[in-house]
Amino acid sequence: MNAPDTESPATRAWEEHRGRLFGIAYRMLGDVGLAEDIVSEVGIAAVVQERKGAADRSDGAAGHSTQPPSGTSTQPSAGPGRTRTVRSWPGWLTTVCVRRSIDQARHLESVKEEYPGSWLPEPIATEALPDEAVANRELLSVTLLHLADQLTPEARAAVVLSRAFDVPASEISSILDKSAAAVRQMISRAERRLDLDRDLPRSGNRQVIDRLVDAIRSGDQSSALRLLLADDAIFWSDGGGKVPATRNPLFGIDRIIRFFAAVFDPSDPSSQQVTGVIAVNGEAGIGIVKDGDLRVLAVEVDDTGRVMGLRQVNNPYKLKRMRTDPVS
Repeated sequence: MNAPDTESPATRAWEEHRGRLFGIAYRMLGDVGLAEDIVSEVGIAAVVQERKGAADRSDGAAGHSTQPPSGTSTQPSAGPGRTRTVRSWPGWLTTVCVRRSIDQARHLESVKEEYPGSWLPEPIATEALPDEAVANRELLSVTLLHLADQLTPEARAAVVLSRAFDVPASEISSILDKSAAAVRQMISRAERRLDLDRDLPRSGNRQVIDRLVDAIRSGDQSSALRLLLADDAIFWSDGGGKVPATRNPLFGIDRIIRFFAAVFDPSDPSSQQVTGVIAVNGEAGIGIVKDGDLRVLAVEVDDTGRVMGLRQVNNPYKLKRMRTDPVS
């Protein structure tokens, strides 16, 4: 969005915090385009809110004020004739961003029910992420974005604000219109469900990923992968109905090994080929190429360091913000 007035307090605040707003919306939705749309919509809403406030003050000066008494909150406007003075634009922007993301997340729930096959979050190259979005990498990985999809939109918002942006429960309660106690309980349940406080990072384990790359490239997946995968490992792939992908998740080490042996053949240029380790969503992932098209494989490990989850994004519409350059 092009800012219409660079001297506007609302526009200045939006420009300063747009990276943070994107980080919130993207973690909520797992969709880059939708997150960017929400950030733009929030900027437009801020300008509209500011102009309404200016008009109300002008009416008030003329003796026709519709503005409520001083001490009003920083929440979004409640409707025509009830415009509130915005004391903190960053707080107002965050509130509107979260509420619009919740609404969009609810809409996406019905979209995902009709999605062809498994739905996975849209990955994004780490270098393409705004600094404010990646400063704290909590709940940013493809793995955790996928797991967080099992939470309600409100619970997702609460845990994202708390863990990724250090927003206190008292402020989150105002944004979600819930009590602080309810918010703390919501965050605690979400943290347990996502196992966020485990000692070993759930994803992006570079040592495990390097070994997995070597195993796939070895041409002997049966033996090499059996040393890395957990017995109850799960493989998801998302083709979005655009390119081939498994219609349903593959459960268990044997099914995954058979599938990998069928689709990865280092001696066959027409099969999937591993390009190496890539930087995706703030951590290491695996780059794969098939017929010149990039695919991304995210790796999840259990507490013992075994691979328990593999998520491969094949959908070309979800890979526009990725690049194949391997990391050292």
